[in-house]
Amino acid sequence: MLIEFSLSNYRSFRERQTFSMVAASRLHKKENTFKPIVKGEKLPALLKLVAIYGPNASGKSNLIKALGVIKTIAHRSPNAQSDLPVMPFRFDPLLATKPSRFEIHFIKDALRYQFDLAVTKERIVEERLTAFPNGKASVLYERIYDGKVDDYRFGTKLEGGKELHNAWRQLTGPKSLFISQAVANSSEELQQLRAPFAWLKKGLFDPDLRSWANSTQDLLQGEPYGTKHITSFLQSLDVPVTRLRFESLDGLGAVLRQNRSEFGESIEENIKPILKTVFTHKTALGEADFDFEEESDGTKGLIGFWLPWLMLENDRSFGVLVIDELDSSLHPKIVASLVEKHLTYENPAQLIFSAHDTHLMDTKLLRRDQFWLTERDANGATTLRSIYEFEGREGEDLEKRYYEGRYRGLPIVRRD
Repeated sequence: MLIEFSLSNYRSFRERQTFSMVAASRLHKKENTFKPIVKGEKLPALLKLVAIYGPNASGKSNLIKALGVIKTIAHRSPNAQSDLPVMPFRFDPLLATKPSRFEIHFIKDALRYQFDLAVTKERIVEERLTAFPNGKASVLYERIYDGKVDDYRFGTKLEGGKELHNAWRQLTGPKSLFISQAVANSSEELQQLRAPFAWLKKGLFDPDLRSWANSTQDLLQGEPYGTKHITSFLQSLDVPVTRLRFESLDGLGAVLRQNRSEFGESIEENIKPILKTVFTHKTALGEADFDFEEESDGTKGLIGFWLPWLMLENDRSFGVLVIDELDSSLHPKIVASLVEKHLTYENPAQLIFSAHDTHLMDTKLLRRDQFWLTERDANGATTLRSIYEFEGREGEDLEKRYYEGRYRGLPIVRRD
């Protein structure tokens, strides 16, 4: 579960900005929140869903990218030499050589953690993991680059012992996380760092929907239950698909059969058939078949969204689903339907997405603290704030006030 995320000197973010999933205590619609279960602590409720709005080039996508930076670094090979995935704020020359900074607060296995990371393209400058057993801060380890070497400090409660800690330190290169090396090079008996590392690596899930649409097709081949489920999902969103099947293109197989003497008798057995995905649409006039590539961009996006959505709905260990421009190629009512469905799920997974369509700015559906706005200041830097920070009544017309400029975060369009 995500509690809070802060960043600075990353792309369009100059000064420290904080994005929070903590629910405001005074607002109604408690069903849009859930109580996190944490041992020895009583934390405020967290939001199930947050929508991010703002003009083009105001920083929405950069925030989504920033949420994935730690995960990307956690997935890197220990010996990777490529640049780390950060970019400093470009308009301030004083920040060009300074690290991008990230701070994330999360819950894993009923324990609260804070992970701090400062990184340039060339190396990790700072790394720190803090646990909060019974609400008391306990720094497990800290790593700070002093310009020459990494200075490590290990907490008294970090398991493993001095010799193992030193071994982990020696294995950690300038472009890899210490926690990654510690988990990869410890026995199964040592579990302390595994849970927080698993969350850093998989807790925030930001799929490329087009790639996932391709992966979903591969997954569904030979899975009749899955094909029925995805057609039902599409039908619930008014996409008139009644059946999904796979047809063999078999072009390669035909070539092999004609050239057995050249390729050998057994080679055909090692070649999987090439399949195409066919969707059957039904109308009042009858049925017609369409290849995947003939489907609309919106339908393709929903096909890619289906599997992450399935995990969001059913997997209680699932963390946070992050989608940039969820409303891209989708009708506003479809987006609203997805939001409504997620809010009814008992699963404590969270959904974060950016959007342009403002039909969701409806207090009958979402709370004021579930809308966040990005805006560029005079220096080209992104500022980030929740609508809850602005004065206003709980049931006011958010969409109207947004277009009136009451919350700012609107594009300034010139009329020649």
